[in-house]
Amino acid sequence: MGSVGLLKNSAMVCAPLMAPSVEQLVHGMLQAKAQGADLVEIRLDGINNFQPQKDLQVLLNNNPLPVLIVYRPIWEGNEFEEDDDHIHKQLEVLRWAKELGADYIELDLKIASDFTKKEKPRWSSGCKVIASCFVDNVTSKEDLSQVVAHMQSTGADILKIVTNANDITELEKMFHLLSHCQVPLIAYSLGERGLISQLLGPKFGSVLVYGSLDCNAVPGLPTLGSLRQAYGVDFMDTDTKVFGLISKPVGHSKGPILHNPTFRHVGYNGIYVPMFVDDLKEFFRVYSSPDFAGFSVGIPYKEAVVSFCDEVDPLAKSIGAVNTIIQRPCDGKLIGYNTDCEASITAIEDALKVNGLTNGAAFLPSPLAGKLFVLVGAGGAGRALAFGAKSRRAEIVIFDIDFDRAKALAAAVSGEALPFENLASFQPEKGAILANATPIGMHPNKDRIPVSEASLKDYVVVFDAVYTPRKTTLLKDAEAAGAITVSGVEMFLRQAIGQFHLFTRTKAPEEFMRDIVMAKF
Repeated sequence: MGSVGLLKNSAMVCAPLMAPSVEQLVHGMLQAKAQGADLVEIRLDGINNFQPQKDLQVLLNNNPLPVLIVYRPIWEGNEFEEDDDHIHKQLEVLRWAKELGADYIELDLKIASDFTKKEKPRWSSGCKVIASCFVDNVTSKEDLSQVVAHMQSTGADILKIVTNANDITELEKMFHLLSHCQVPLIAYSLGERGLISQLLGPKFGSVLVYGSLDCNAVPGLPTLGSLRQAYGVDFMDTDTKVFGLISKPVGHSKGPILHNPTFRHVGYNGIYVPMFVDDLKEFFRVYSSPDFAGFSVGIPYKEAVVSFCDEVDPLAKSIGAVNTIIQRPCDGKLIGYNTDCEASITAIEDALKVNGLTNGAAFLPSPLAGKLFVLVGAGGAGRALAFGAKSRRAEIVIFDIDFDRAKALAAAVSGEALPFENLASFQPEKGAILANATPIGMHPNKDRIPVSEASLKDYVVVFDAVYTPRKTTLLKDAEAAGAITVSGVEMFLRQAIGQFHLFTRTKAPEEFMRDIVMAKF
């Protein structure tokens, strides 16, 4: 088992701050320190009625953390304005920042060379210069290397490259650049598809990673709290194994706040990150190195991903859906598994057993045997539930918006498929089981339920695979109707326990994981 390093890596966590007043920026610096930032980046161009010397003096006399000053009246990524007066004003402000005690100043690549040649030889302070460049279209590793060579010629202390990620596969070029660069480098991509460039920056050698204040979340940027607590970026190193959730969308995932603390609890050197994936084929082609050791698979890929596995576990093969992939260390082959099936079915069975509903016959293998099992959704999670219910000899009825898909699944589990439009009027027999395996009721559309409210009184157990929110509207209504309810959180926990064992090849600390789920979900 890879062990977590005892020493911190050298990456610093930086909180970018932008506000219309100096007072708000000072307050933001105090918040950043309290939330675990190592330094703050202050954007001066957001200050209303900016008075350079006065405002800088206030900021740099009240800084609880090292400060990086950025003054770029044109937003990063837009065409840089090469007007002489504009450049002169920008450089003058940055000179004042240096003189007043800024720890770092950042300049655009287009003016960094002249500035460092003229100014740095006369500097007596320890202020470091960061030369930055926005690259809108990353075409190759060679192109990025040429940009770095150009930036290095400026004489800046630290280089910074920012790109706009159109696809998660583009980030591999950034990771390659970071791991091979001989000078201090900051490199990341913007947007939700670029999130892992921040989260994995310390592994590949980035000088800084950026995190927003916990009260001011920014799309595509982790919060300071999550960087420190969930992801544990302090203890990442080049040997850290990367695991991730392949999904689209991916922002709802709770996996990082469960898997990462558990890795650290058992001393395993791994990190679990959300991966917004658009193209499975390209994703697996690009991220094939041993660094990327395994994946969870979420919506909408649990069925499609089967064809990208080199081998599939017999249970997952029979279900036709994979929610866990391991890259086998000895040969790099991708092996697919399904931990959803037993996780969901045992959660429902245990709820029945706890409430004494065991069919009244000890010889029956499961309290689900002979019961009507109404399944809504025939996708990856639905298939896992259907095959689990079949293995317990339940009578299965399936609804899906794609009737052909429902019929195919029903045929595979010896069940019955009914048109989705019939669901609203469907009246089950008393004592039936209802399982929702669709995203209906998931945040942000929390008020919807997949069945009629009137029918809920006939179900003895209602299960909802949705776990954000923890108690969905369906579960609230079912509870009010007198049904036993089983949250998707229970399924999530159980499938994650199975995944952890596959990821680490060790027994999962089940009670530790349950405590996290109960406290955080």
